[in-house]
Amino acid sequence: MHALLRCVLTLSAGLPLTAADYITIVSSLPRTGSANAQTTTIVNGIRLALQQANHQVAGMTIRYHDWDDASPERGAWDPSVEAANARKAIADPTVVAYIGTYNSGAAKIAMPILNQANLVMVSPGNTYTGLTKPGLGEKTEPDCYRPSGKVTYFRVVPADDVQGSVGAAWAAEMGVKKAFVLHDRELYGKGLADIFQTAAPQKGIQIVGVEGIDGKAANYRSLVTKIRASGADLVYFGGTTQTNAGQLAKDLLAGGLAKVRYMVPDGCFEKAFIEAAGAAALEGRTYITFGGVPPERLTGKGAEFVAEYRKAFNAEPEAYAAYGYEAASVVLDAIARAKTNDRAAITAAVAQTRDFHGVLGTWSFDRNGDTTLKLASGNTVKNGQFEFVKVLGE
Repeated sequence: MHALLRCVLTLSAGLPLTAADYITIVSSLPRTGSANAQTTTIVNGIRLALQQANHQVAGMTIRYHDWDDASPERGAWDPSVEAANARKAIADPTVVAYIGTYNSGAAKIAMPILNQANLVMVSPGNTYTGLTKPGLGEKTEPDCYRPSGKVTYFRVVPADDVQGSVGAAWAAEMGVKKAFVLHDRELYGKGLADIFQTAAPQKGIQIVGVEGIDGKAANYRSLVTKIRASGADLVYFGGTTQTNAGQLAKDLLAGGLAKVRYMVPDGCFEKAFIEAAGAAALEGRTYITFGGVPPERLTGKGAEFVAEYRKAFNAEPEAYAAYGYEAASVVLDAIARAKTNDRAAITAAVAQTRDFHGVLGTWSFDRNGDTTLKLASGNTVKNGQFEFVKVLGE
């Protein structure tokens, strides 16, 4: 979710795979900082998929490494750490799949490195449109992430062009007439804010202000004064818990804007957001969009996953747990079909995923590596907990 001005140009060549009685799957996610609670459930989802496969596929034993792409200095994902993880993965000839990243900005770092080595990357959480969709990002995207000319990056979560537009439609349904749009100046947050800003006027919503904020600021009191003067009845924030969504909520309440709605995307759909803001700053006025449905709303295999997760970890899965499980399941399915530890063959098998019957439903990857799933949901905060409101985009 960190905006970079250009693609990473320093690439590492992969080593050829050798015959082995085991293969390795790695994940690269922010395990340091407030995103840890969310990423722990993603890792748990991956581990559950591997446990159910008995750590075996195509006659090979699976090893799994849970790598941190965050640094203590940043308390969030770090470009240098993500690059090091990607290079470490391609340097190990037993590594056949890279599950990650969580942050879209981190994906921009890893994608070209892994692509040159033909090492498949499957993300459970990236949503920035430019990673895969031509014409919906920077001019050179997504080709700049594909130096080999091949698609090696895939994601099991819908992109922001879905979430941003359904968020605007939902705001209009709620009677919003004027919106003040904020973003954290990072890749994910600004991308979502841009989409909301474009879609809102088409739904009859006037944009009365747009500003990028400092995601590490102590407070936003002067900004709240400007929002109050604008007459906005909704504040849309393109950002995450880690870029101060909670502090912004507290300052809006303290600044006399208790009746102004506050809409945030899935980067805030985690317990850490409620803890950062305090329930009082969110109750009855906060709306969260999510590219999917919450775990408790999953049906069929999804409901079975939730039950198995609770049994295995004695805890409730957060929003992205099912996406970690799905990413791992897709990788296992591809290896089983490829019947080899060859990276190129496994990448090709992932690309050929069609009508996959997973915990998220039945879906396929399109030619850009995007899921065909388009379902999104709207949620709110009630009694200090997230509460499902409705399916969006139907």
